[in-house]
Amino acid sequence: MESKNIILTPDIIQKKIERIAYEIYEHNSDETSIILAGIWDRGVILTHRIAEILRRISPLEIKIIELRLDKQHPSEVTLSEPLDVTGKVIVLIDDVANSGRTMLYALKPFLQQLPRKIQTAVLVDRKHKSFPLSVDFVGYSLATTLQDMVMVDVAGNDITSAYLI
Repeated sequence: MESKNIILTPDIIQKKIERIAYEIYEHNSDETSIILAGIWDRGVILTHRIAEILRRISPLEIKIIELRLDKQHPSEVTLSEPLDVTGKVIVLIDDVANSGRTMLYALKPFLQQLPRKIQTAVLVDRKHKSFPLSVDFVGYSLATTLQDMVMVDVAGNDITSAYLI
């Protein structure tokens, strides 16, 4: 059995999500709308939680889309709906930035158009990555060894914990 080293509890997760939402608004307060693009499946849950807070604290019009890709072989990315992102602000959201590969591949459909700005947000950011990705909005940064894995547990639409195995 793998041992779990809990790094985020539900109360702390809620505070981290709120902080991420406030930072997204602070960096986009001059916008009228933004697109939140959640990576299936935990990234989508996080996206909806961030959107709830943004709708409460800001006048921003929020559009949510879901991205699906095989995280082991991420060359094909599908969006939940066709979308013109030309001139738009996109925030790409996932639960954990491990190697950076998933988030980089998730950018692919947006780069075929000309968005005005693309930002990234994660609940947990591992500091050593194999791919050149810098996350804009981070709930919790963690220095790990290459052998460590960060996992996020969910129950329905709630993020219940983040832990290191």
